[in-house]
This record gives sequence, structure tokens and C-alpha cells, in this order.
Amino acid sequence: MSDNTHTPIRFTTQQAFASRLTLSTLTGRPIRISQIRPSSLTNPGLAPHEISLLRLLEAVTNGSVIEISYTGTILEYRPGLITGSSPGSGASGGVIRHEISANCARGVSYFLIPLCLLAPFSKAPVNVLFTGPGVITSATPAGDISADSVRTAILPLFAKFGISNNIELRILRRSNPGPRGKGGAGEVQLVFGHQVRLPKTLHLLNPGRVKKIRGVAYCTGVPASNNARMIEAARGILNPMTGDTYIFSDVSSAPYIPSRDQSNSNGRTKTGIGFGLSLVAESSTGCLYSADGVAPPSGGVPPEDLGQQCAYQLLESVAAGGAISSVSAPTVLTLMAMSSEDVGRVQIGKDVIGTEQIIGLGRDMRAFGLSGWGFRESTGPENDIVISVVGRGVGNVGRKIA
Repeated sequence: MSDNTHTPIRFTTQQAFASRLTLSTLTGRPIRISQIRPSSLTNPGLAPHEISLLRLLEAVTNGSVIEISYTGTILEYRPGLITGSSPGSGASGGVIRHEISANCARGVSYFLIPLCLLAPFSKAPVNVLFTGPGVITSATPAGDISADSVRTAILPLFAKFGISNNIELRILRRSNPGPRGKGGAGEVQLVFGHQVRLPKTLHLLNPGRVKKIRGVAYCTGVPASNNARMIEAARGILNPMTGDTYIFSDVSSAPYIPSRDQSNSNGRTKTGIGFGLSLVAESSTGCLYSADGVAPPSGGVPPEDLGQQCAYQLLESVAAGGAISSVSAPTVLTLMAMSSEDVGRVQIGKDVIGTEQIIGLGRDMRAFGLSGWGFRESTGPENDIVISVVGRGVGNVGRKIA
């Protein structure tokens, strides 16, 4: 009788690339992805950020096999055991140093969120330092959230699954998208030292009411007055909603990278110049809603407009309803599927669950053998949807062996 775990699950196109690799690593099921940008005349196949993510997965696992076709349009990935930063796995002094190339157009959160999902199921603590000329700590035009939003809106949700100790995200050097939206030369370190056998079953059915709003206004290589202008514009919209609003201002100098210009006598040039804003609203029951805004690399957006846009985006996230936002929904639903063999429930707004990302995640989970979702209308006045997820109960294989 054939073993289905050795037969690769077939997908097409690069859509949900990071999510599918994460599910493959968590479940131990190999995958085969074809038709990756086959019609592109200039850059067919895997993009630089996708290659970098594969290198990261190879660093935090042991025994993974990655096969890429000559054109880069076909990928076969066979996951190994999640080892984290254990000795002998490529970590130096207990820290894995992951360098991102300058042609990367995705934010560091593109790598942080999959790594945070893998870290609780690792054999040893995870300690990864993201460095190099391609690290962008701010939000990006491609849709990535900022590292601040990962720290304030994603990581706190792990506590609801019983995962809360020794978790820290350090932004050592800030950066914004560089020229043409690529590169930033920032530096971020993720320390995830809480590994569990199985996450706790989640029951989150009461969104509550927003009681406080926190945020970070950041700028690199530009005057600090940009932060003050963003904060003033955002508070003008948020203060009538709640009196407990505080936005922190972080001003830093622009990072340097080696210059290719022969006329530059210093041999270095500034990059990652810009400003942005990260906002997080917390409800009375601990539910989190986030919003991000960042100045485009081409410029032309006043700080006042950016502050107002980010504030309205936060209000739209709250108005979408549910106990989790569209930003954190994939993380929460994935952890629920990997928890103990019990039924977990979470309340989600209809506008959140109706997005292409969430629907695609549910289909991918079924393809990996995880349980389907049950739906029912919520009993409260919010008119939301309650999703029921049965945990798979596999949990941390590395901890089981150890």
C-alpha cells in the first residue's frame, strides 16, 4: 500500500507561496509547485524573496530537500525536522544569521510570520538575526506589514495558545523601502524560546470593545518633524474614538550600504530613507486590530495624509468585526489546526473570512489533510461568523523524540 505522506501535493503558480511552504513543514507533507511565473519575459521562475525564504527554511530544519528546475518555474520541497537554532544546525553561538539580498522587494515580515508559526514546534529555541542590504523593517507597497505590527499585533496572539515565554522581536536597525522599493539594510532579531508539545485549544468568541490604541511613528534619514505631523493627523481622527491613545516616535539615521558609484569618494551611500506609521487597537477582551502606512519610495505623500490614511485603515479593521483581523487570521487559523484534537472556535467578520487569502488557506489546509472548517452565524448583534476548527493533534514531533 502506498504511503500518501511521500507523494508530493501538487500546486500551481506562486500564489500563497509562503503559506504552503509553512503548512508543508508543519505537517511533514512534501509539495510540488509548478507554473511559477512561466509567462514572465524578464524574471521567470522563483523571485529573490522566495529563494531567500527557502534558504531560511533550510537553515531552521534538518533533512529538508529542495529541488528547483533549471528555469526556476518548478519547485519540489520535502520538509525535514524543525530544529531551530540547535547546535550543529548552522547556528553560530546559538544564532542563525540570515542575510537578505539587496534585490528583495518584500518586507521582513514576509519571513517573520512563517518563522513564528514554525518556532513553537521546533526541537530547540529559535534565534534568527535578519541582516543584509535587503532587510526592510517597515511596511511595503507589496502589502507586507511592518516589523512593529508583527511585534504588537501578531506575537501577543500566541499567548492565547499557551505560548508566551521568552518571545521577543528586536528591531536593531530600522529601514524603509529603498530605490524602486527594493532593499533597506535594516536589522531584526527574532528570539522564540517557548516550544510546546501541542498548542492549547482556542475559544475566542467575544470581540469586546476597543479600550486603547498604541502605535509607532518611525522615520529614517528624514527630519523628526515628519513623525510629529503623522502623529497629530492620526490622533485627530482616533482621539474621539478612545481617550487612551499613545503613539511613540522613533527617529533613526539612514543605514549605509556599499556604493557602486565610482565618483563616490566615501564608497558608501544611504538607503532605506522614509517614514511610516504602525497602529494597533486592543479591545477589552484582548483582541488586536492593526494598520500600517508607509511613504512610497518615490515620495510625494505628505506625513499628514499618511497619518490620516493609517488611522482610517485602523478604523476599517475594527469595523470589519470579529475577534481577529485580516492580518492575524491566517496565523490564528493555522495554530488552531495544529492544536490538540479538540474543537476550537473563533469569531471572524464576514468581510475578513470572505477574502481570497482566507478562502485559499482553507482549501490548502484540506489539501494537506487538515480538518475542514465549520461555520455558523454568531448569536450576538455583530452578525459575524463563528469558525469551528478541529485540531490535528500531531504537534511538535521534535519534542516528542527528545
